[in-house]
Amino acid sequence: MLGLLAVLAAGAVLFVPAAAQADTQASATSRLGDRTLRVGHSGADVKELQELLRKAGFKTGADGQYGSSTAATVRRFQRAAHLKVTGVADKRTVSRLRRAASGEIEVNASGGFDVRRGSPRNHHLGDRIPLRRGMQGHDVKVLQDYLRRAGFRTGIDGEFGKGTWRSVRRFERDQQRAANGVMDAADIDLLRSLVDGDKGLAPDKPAQPAALTPGEKAKVGPDGLAIAPEAAPDQVKQIIAAGNAIAKKPYRYGGGHGKWQDTGYDCSGSVSYALHGADLLKSPLASGDFMSWGEKGPGRWVTIYAHGGHMYMVVAGLRFDTSGRQEDGTRWHTSTRSTSGYTVVHPPGL
Repeated sequence: MLGLLAVLAAGAVLFVPAAAQADTQASATSRLGDRTLRVGHSGADVKELQELLRKAGFKTGADGQYGSSTAATVRRFQRAAHLKVTGVADKRTVSRLRRAASGEIEVNASGGFDVRRGSPRNHHLGDRIPLRRGMQGHDVKVLQDYLRRAGFRTGIDGEFGKGTWRSVRRFERDQQRAANGVMDAADIDLLRSLVDGDKGLAPDKPAQPAALTPGEKAKVGPDGLAIAPEAAPDQVKQIIAAGNAIAKKPYRYGGGHGKWQDTGYDCSGSVSYALHGADLLKSPLASGDFMSWGEKGPGRWVTIYAHGGHMYMVVAGLRFDTSGRQEDGTRWHTSTRSTSGYTVVHPPGL
């Protein structure tokens, strides 16, 4: 009897590693679509998913590991494609992603290709990806409305013509995207974010106050908030503290102009809020108003770049800008951008 139990126990020990090994081999050889992918999964199918997300316009790694970053990018695609936002790559998400990434064409009455096979109408923005010149339909009309609400003057007629193409290119340039006039999945998600904020996506964690950093240059901490330099004047530190308070707030056209505490802020509303935090503004200004505000030229600590359609600010070496917020998750950026066409001013004394 004892001998039999020993044999059974040994068999159990051998069985568990074999099962685990089989599971590992399955994940390594699984084809995309064979299983529902979620956080914790890894393998060739995860890597293929990540590569498709890249082709759809999203910036993401392709290491075969389904971590929180990949889940966040999947959520962004699902929002763009008007799917249920879960962060889990099920068969429907994968199917839509394949077509959006490959440019598979299905001819229909509205032109272009449709990511919903057999659908005679395209009711929602994201039903067809990408949207390009020559297409028409209700989804194009929704795109035009979103562009207009985001501040890009566009006619709303459901026709993706020259005017809409120009508006899309202005939007892409403003957001530092490839200005090709084609709305891919990442463009659609970004446009939704500008107008609607981050509805449907995981909320940001509460911002924590940043410590000071030695020297005269500010830094961006791992939480996306700016760390003020010790050598900066108090007003500069106050600008940074106020900027941190809204650094992760969604973009909303007109946001921050009717009231200081708002659900979202546009470019000039964001800069106005940060300057108000240092008591440099009593009321918000529009982008064009900043062109004649303060003193001309760059400042030592703060420089404002403005034209009629957009503006941003550089504070102690960091760019405070709504453009790029979707990629970096914050208004604070260490990268620079072209200053061509901008009027340059700065707060008096700074």
